[in-house]
Amino acid sequence: MLDERLESLPGAEIVLAGIADLKAGRESVNANAVRCAAGRLRRSGLDAPSVTAAADEIPAAHVLYRQLSRELGDAAHSRYNAILARVASFARAAERAQRG
Repeated sequence: MLDERLESLPGAEIVLAGIADLKAGRESVNANAVRCAAGRLRRSGLDAPSVTAAADEIPAAHVLYRQLSRELGDAAHSRYNAILARVASFARAAERAQRG
């Protein structure tokens, strides 16, 4: 799928930044959100990097929630849900675009 088409999908601001962070070895909220949906994103034709076995010891969703809790305190739950909803929207739109 062309990069410009990806940039127009809902949630692209999270997914594309997260993929770039993973490729650069940075742990960020966006990178952890991509890790949560990496398999689905790869099936959609995206180059979502695989993560090392050490990083897989703790589920990506737990790492993301813990990271948000440190940054946002009590507001972490709603932000966590919003981020994962945006990533799911992106994946759904990428799947539709891939099917044509």
